[in-house]
Amino acid sequence: MFSSNFHSSICQFCFWVSQVWGHIDLGMGFLFSQRALLLDKVLLLRTIDHALPQVFRNRVTWQARNTKGARLRAPFCVGFPFRFSLKLYTTGQKGTLERTRLSGSEGATMVMSTPTVHVRDTIELDETEEKIFERLLGTLDHYGLKTELRVAGGWVRDKLLGKECKDIDIALENMMGSKFVEKVRDYLLSMGEEVQGIAIIPSNPDQSKHLETARMRIFNIWVDFVNLRCEEYSDDSRIPTMQKYGTPEQDALRRDLTINSLFYNINTKSVEDWTNRGIEDLKCGKIVTPLPPKDTFMEDPLRVLRAIRFAARFRFILDEQLKEAAACDEVKAALSAKISRERIGAEIDLMISGNQPVQAMTYICDLKLFWVVFSLHPQCEPSEGCDSDCVTYLDCTWNLIQLVGHSTFNDEQRRLSFYAAMFLPLRKTMYKDRKAKDIPVVNYIFRDSLKQRVSDAETVVNLHNALEKFLSLLPHFVPKGDAKLAEVDLGREYVDVPLTSEESKLRVLTGFLLREIKDFWRVALLMSILLYPTDVLNKNFKPEDRRALFVEAEKAINNLGLDRVWDGKPLLNGKEIMDALQLKSGGPVVSKWQRKLLAWQLAHPSGTAEECREWLKETHSSSTRSAGYMEELNGPNNKKSKTEDCN
Repeated sequence: MFSSNFHSSICQFCFWVSQVWGHIDLGMGFLFSQRALLLDKVLLLRTIDHALPQVFRNRVTWQARNTKGARLRAPFCVGFPFRFSLKLYTTGQKGTLERTRLSGSEGATMVMSTPTVHVRDTIELDETEEKIFERLLGTLDHYGLKTELRVAGGWVRDKLLGKECKDIDIALENMMGSKFVEKVRDYLLSMGEEVQGIAIIPSNPDQSKHLETARMRIFNIWVDFVNLRCEEYSDDSRIPTMQKYGTPEQDALRRDLTINSLFYNINTKSVEDWTNRGIEDLKCGKIVTPLPPKDTFMEDPLRVLRAIRFAARFRFILDEQLKEAAACDEVKAALSAKISRERIGAEIDLMISGNQPVQAMTYICDLKLFWVVFSLHPQCEPSEGCDSDCVTYLDCTWNLIQLVGHSTFNDEQRRLSFYAAMFLPLRKTMYKDRKAKDIPVVNYIFRDSLKQRVSDAETVVNLHNALEKFLSLLPHFVPKGDAKLAEVDLGREYVDVPLTSEESKLRVLTGFLLREIKDFWRVALLMSILLYPTDVLNKNFKPEDRRALFVEAEKAINNLGLDRVWDGKPLLNGKEIMDALQLKSGGPVVSKWQRKLLAWQLAHPSGTAEECREWLKETHSSSTRSAGYMEELNGPNNKKSKTEDCN
């Protein structure tokens, strides 16, 4: 979570309030990031910069009233969690604004004007969708099938919101998907049309795929077919113990959220809302379960994470009863016991890669799910407030990237930068494996808690290691750096590499670092900016100042000519090094000289291959003579004389 100092560092603003409130000049500021304070009757907002994110575009208006219905002075309610001074305000908390401070308001009740979401009255099909549905209806007519076809879930939701969606799931009233797909295939062939592809995906509990799905490619769109279903689950698993054909209402009620329980009936060309509140919840921007939330979550605990993901994605509000159920110990235990780590990792990755990763992680933190999701090795124990610090670093990184510019990083770099930022508080936490070797706990989180790619774990750990090295170099990239480059150790291996200036040493140090981290060097630089000159957790965090530091350091590295230095070819290859040094075989000796050559090349960007060859010969000759001299000193005769002298 952000501190009050951080919030006050971005936006200095004044609120002109309605006549009931009078004029209040706060003389203080807040960061309106994805987690922001939303005030009722705000008429004017003045900022000192243009870094204000888009939170006010989806404003929620709140009014605070006491138990007698009278309005409290300058009422507010927290639309997103944030920290002010030492007090943590959580979503939905009430309070009053009193000139220069915020305070809680006991006994207050909230009257909420929920966000207005534009929902279309009807679904408009594009040309491809019309052709697909015509072929499906044609199949029914051709074979005289008495079933109704309904598009279920996300496609209906997104089309009503005016968004494009190519994820079409067809729910069949009284047929298995595999049987219907066979009929569609035969019908298309009878029409002389090409059958592009068919796949039957069987249930696979190991991959959390418990229901058979038939897939068919129609007009270059994959369409999934399943039957309407009514399921029963065991107490310790999310695998259905009994499946049977269900009614549309039963199928709708067994789904995760009301906004995902809508159907589009292809036969009647109409939207069906069997929960009787899906449309209304969509319009109000509310995340609600069709059945009591605890029952819904205990049946399938993964729905907790899905609810959080959709709330963050659409900037909707989590229902209060849903939040209570999600945070209860029974649901948390079920999430750990019943859901595979692969499925948890997949949901988390969708959140981190989505449009509101900070809001999603804030919900996870507020609902006390952080260490359930990002479970640590048994040898490690999180410190108090560590989960909040993780979200703070993530939020800082999100805001810095907005200021620096999205184009600076590609999608994969942004994704892993968010993970790296979120796990910054854990970067030095280790556990010992069976061989008593220290392993970063971040590696455990990726590989065991989230079951994500090994390469993701390696990249994030490398980013954490690289940022520590950047911290020692940052003072030399900025105008007011106060460190001396001599204090940065180049390593004994490179003592014989001639460094003609401070800049040449800086090129060597930075060049080796960039070669280690490659395309992610800007991400590592961004991570180090969170800790330089002070940790964002401890001091005033001014994003504009940190952005300026990043830009200055990036410019300095580019001026050194080091961008994509890892693509540069060595002036001499291994064979040429062996010839120059008159070596008969390669191995570790050649590898050592290859590293020395690279250091020389970085220190002498204009050097030629011939100059490098001459330096190699001279340095090798000198080191050989020195080695011979040391051997003489330590030879048998000298050892004997020293022994005699001692006697």
